[in-house]
Amino acid sequence: MVSKKVQVALRILIILILLIGFCVLGVFFGYNYVVVQEQRLDSLQARIESGELVIDEDTEGAVPLVIQTGDLTSDIAQHLFDAGLIDNTMIFSLLSKVNGFDGAYMAGTHYLLPGLAYDEIMYLLIQKPESVIITFPEGITYEEIKQKLHEAGLTFTDEELDACMDSPDMFVDYDFVAQLRIHEERDHILSGYLFPDTYEFDVNASPETIVNTFLRNTNVKLYDEYYERAKQLGMTLDEAITLASIIQTETTDAIDMMYISAVFHNRLNSDDEEMQYLSSDATINFLREMGGEKSLMVLSSDDLNLDSAYNTFTHRGLPPGPICMPGLDAIQAALYPEPNFEYYYFCATGDGSTVFAVTLEEHEENCAKYLEVWQSIDDGTYVDPNSIVDEELEDEEDEEEEQDVDG
Repeated sequence: MVSKKVQVALRILIILILLIGFCVLGVFFGYNYVVVQEQRLDSLQARIESGELVIDEDTEGAVPLVIQTGDLTSDIAQHLFDAGLIDNTMIFSLLSKVNGFDGAYMAGTHYLLPGLAYDEIMYLLIQKPESVIITFPEGITYEEIKQKLHEAGLTFTDEELDACMDSPDMFVDYDFVAQLRIHEERDHILSGYLFPDTYEFDVNASPETIVNTFLRNTNVKLYDEYYERAKQLGMTLDEAITLASIIQTETTDAIDMMYISAVFHNRLNSDDEEMQYLSSDATINFLREMGGEKSLMVLSSDDLNLDSAYNTFTHRGLPPGPICMPGLDAIQAALYPEPNFEYYYFCATGDGSTVFAVTLEEHEENCAKYLEVWQSIDDGTYVDPNSIVDEELEDEEDEEEEQDVDG
């Protein structure tokens, strides 16, 4: 008969053997799971890199999954369950921790297929989400930005984005937003601050995320010295950005921008109240475009008398806010106008350059000289301004020859 001590010892031995066995089996199956998983994920990665496996919005049966910034693994598991892509949220959350994917899932829009294994889903969710890259040129308007975003496939509504553009309180962490002046006639408070550049957006980005993406870049571009320089000029930074938006619309030439800026500063600082009207065609064309009409080189008397605080022919000083998104050249020109440039008028030649005048009489002569060019641009038939200059030179030479003959 086996004593009780031996029985206890045998039981302990059996338990130890079983535990060791379970540990060995656990290690074996765990190792096997890891090896198989690595093989599956390597195969998945190879198929993705080779282009054999492409899952996007055009893939038949693809299911979009949007991960919002701040979503926890449990939130993502619920999204997957609701979309019918997994059967058990707890298992997905647990495997995410075991596989080291917990906290690594990338916010944005992902496309998945029904029938994918949990580890395949996890691997796809740590990849870069679907996005679009859009370039916005200098001088683009807010309405044009919305159009480009829609054309790229972003799913926001105009009403939602407009609401964000008129809610500066959502973005007061940026100094330039906190300093904005609010005018009752201002068109979209944050207009002028969606810095023209190349951006990458998730197709399902929220309106707040879209606006914040722009403003974050604007904050980087607006150096501290710009705020100080605006004060030296007796302006707020917002006023400088507003002036820059007009300069940006008047010309794309960086040198001419500084000269045009000097003209505007000369007018703004003039003791003659009549000279304090900026009389910029750019602000009138802004109003025309807001009314659904195209920009014109030759404006009618009705255009020049449009009832709006943005009309710089009928309202002294700057308009209530920017009329477009100015680039760095225009912003720097607004803050650093060409010094000792005592001109008060300018007009476009029609070929991208600008001519300047000191007096109204000189300005009217310049305008008359290039009127034919402006009309040809509006009509869609282009007349080279150089041909006009050449004709004038020929006429002058003919007159000189006639004078010589008469003499």
